[in-house]
Amino acid sequence: MDASIDDGYIKYTSTRRDGRVPPSAALDELNRARTTLFDLGLIGAYDNGVGYGNLSIRANDDNQFVITASATGAQRLLQMEQFCLVESFSIQNNHVQSMGPLPASSESMTHGAIYAAHSDVYCVIHVHSRILFDHLLLTGAPATPADVPYGTPAMARTVAQLVTRQPHLPTVFAMAGHDEGVVAYGADTASTLDALRALLQRISTP
Repeated sequence: MDASIDDGYIKYTSTRRDGRVPPSAALDELNRARTTLFDLGLIGAYDNGVGYGNLSIRANDDNQFVITASATGAQRLLQMEQFCLVESFSIQNNHVQSMGPLPASSESMTHGAIYAAHSDVYCVIHVHSRILFDHLLLTGAPATPADVPYGTPAMARTVAQLVTRQPHLPTVFAMAGHDEGVVAYGADTASTLDALRALLQRISTP
């Protein structure tokens, strides 16, 4: 895998207040799913040290969500202090308000756009995979345009439009302007994880 120099870096402005996301069975399930994805190589870090991959779950009906913190991709197991609550976000102002010991993931705006666009989405997973990325683009699967960079308001708006056109759950799409970037969203953590694993198994089997 190869990553452009700005992959993994936060491009939005942010306000963060101290606090800790309370433990829960849903968060434990998300953390286990993340470890599974790490073991599959879909979450990790490039040779230049930049991490990739992030997961989130909806926290309530106000589009708040719990997401993995920034710069955690290289770690196989996360602690509770490595999760953040995104309390609000503004695509127009390119701003994220979060609560937690660490900054929220650089892809928080994209996650938020998905939750705001589809009220039945409970989990969003962003991974990196050459084989998944190339397969999705070659087969004409849903994808964002190649000229829309990750972590920007333009990406958030484009993703919201894509989700509106693809309401079926779970759905997997490629971020054509974010090399190797693949996103899955679904009604729960298990089905979202299974959608990625099933696709990976199908295209990896001779």
